[in-house]
Amino acid sequence: MIRRERLIVETRGRGFRDLTARVREAVARLAGDCDGLAHLFCRHTSCSLIITENADPDVRGDLERLARRWAPDGDPIYAHELEGPDDMAAHARTVLTGCELTLPIEKGRLLLGTWQGIFLWEHRTTPHERELVLTVYS
Repeated sequence: MIRRERLIVETRGRGFRDLTARVREAVARLAGDCDGLAHLFCRHTSCSLIITENADPDVRGDLERLARRWAPDGDPIYAHELEGPDDMAAHARTVLTGCELTLPIEKGRLLLGTWQGIFLWEHRTTPHERELVLTVYS
């Protein structure tokens, strides 16, 4: 059986939003007591979905510092800058980190590791409303 739900996430600008609890709740509601897979997809090109360390916020800070090296805002090599100096950098960061996750489900529960969390990583510097599509296959 396939069930789907859309999740709206408000961001505060560049940074991370922990979605773990919200996705867990939605998966439990959609999967019931079944085994299967959850697929989470972001319908945007300037933010990412990642699984990373959920206990130490320094990990996310380090990731942001690394992303500044991979795709710096306002780099003069960029031709695309329609929405400002962070525009192309945000697109590049999304390409490098991804916009979807597939997660195993057992008896209606996500099988994340102890220190894993699901995060939306906003790459734009201004707040945005992001739409995610959660599809559960059970």
